[in-house]
Amino acid sequence: MRIGICDTTFARFDMAAAAIDELKNNAHDLKIIRQTVPGVKDLPVTAKILIEEENCDIVMALGMPGPMEKDKMCAHEASTGLINAQLMTNTHILEVFVHEDEEEDPVELKKLAENRAREHAQNLIKMMYHRKAMRKEAGMGMREGKEDAGPL
Repeated sequence: MRIGICDTTFARFDMAAAAIDELKNNAHDLKIIRQTVPGVKDLPVTAKILIEEENCDIVMALGMPGPMEKDKMCAHEASTGLINAQLMTNTHILEVFVHEDEEEDPVELKKLAENRAREHAQNLIKMMYHRKAMRKEAGMGMREGKEDAGPL
């Protein structure tokens, strides 16, 4: 299994390292290819390159958009680009964004970034190796990085 990881230098926490650690601790026979780019708007093309040129089976795109309105706009543009890259390649790209204004306290922001990266890495493992386990979680109000909302 070839897994692409792309992340940014703009992020204030190395979410890719947390995701890679989680993947290595919970799955075997992985080849992880990591590419780091300046910002979130660079993630879509990097994810597409990981799929088309590095033959990755799935990609995680990790970023931490800032709190300003222009940062939110860039995050939306990046998200749209990631969706387009998925459609162009017929390959899953797990978008893992933590917005800086999700937590005011830097300690809590770091905890959120690490937890979200790790929980999305666990989702990747379920998607690729244990699809029935993912299906059992349908409608359960699962949240990555924060407390689950629970089912209705």
